[in-house]
Amino acid sequence: MTNIVRLGISTCPNDTFTFHALMNQLVDWRGLEFDVELLDIQELNNRLFAGDFDVAKASFHAALRLAATTVVLPTGSALGFGVGPLLLSAEPGTVPCDGAQVTLCPGKHTTAALLFRLFYTDMTQIEHVVFSEIMPMLKRRNADFGVCIHEGRFTWQNEGLGLVEDLGTRWEQETNCPLPLGGIVAQRTLPEETIAKVQAVIHDSLQFALADRNAPLPTMRKYAQEFDDQVLMQHVDLYVNDWTLDLGASGDNALHELSDRAVRIGLVDNAGPRLEIFR
Repeated sequence: MTNIVRLGISTCPNDTFTFHALMNQLVDWRGLEFDVELLDIQELNNRLFAGDFDVAKASFHAALRLAATTVVLPTGSALGFGVGPLLLSAEPGTVPCDGAQVTLCPGKHTTAALLFRLFYTDMTQIEHVVFSEIMPMLKRRNADFGVCIHEGRFTWQNEGLGLVEDLGTRWEQETNCPLPLGGIVAQRTLPEETIAKVQAVIHDSLQFALADRNAPLPTMRKYAQEFDDQVLMQHVDLYVNDWTLDLGASGDNALHELSDRAVRIGLVDNAGPRLEIFR
């Protein structure tokens, strides 16, 4: 009997690059059947909390809250140096300092929102919107600041906005760890054999893409907000690295650091479980 795996991934180029071969069954599915949905990262987080997926991409902020019920797969994460979200301002030269100011974040449980909370606790009001709306809303002066992720990292300078801080750089300076943005989590209720097969298929899919980097471009273009191939590949160069293939010991350390800091500001319970990587 075929094992159906409800899989959710984001529309971001690093995910469509990684999962192109899986989505198009260009690698062995190992007897599994994948039912794949592509969604915005906050939608994925929400659907994971609702129990709609067996395996899905999650912000590590959301994964922290789901640590009791999910395990992190070694392959498929976005983690590294120089990959952090940018804090942008509608008016260049301004910084968060007033409780009446508004900062836009790309979802309550995104790691971008967690970083803003870590470094700018209670300095502004926070509103959550879809990530692709943040820069347009800043240009219209509908908010004072915004935490920019994905393709916007490469295009914000064309929009007349100001850079307050690279939140990833600050994380790196304070922790000496790569920044863990998001990863693939599997429900602990799945048989261990099934989780192992899913992990192997994802690993094969990424290896397929790395062997022919242009092959996933049609899939990447289909789902990206930014359709310029150069920008899409810049995104892959930034977010797909050795830690995407395997989180390893340094990835494990980064997840522990994120957990500890979330505990310090009261976002997760000190008595709760920590993130666990499936091995």
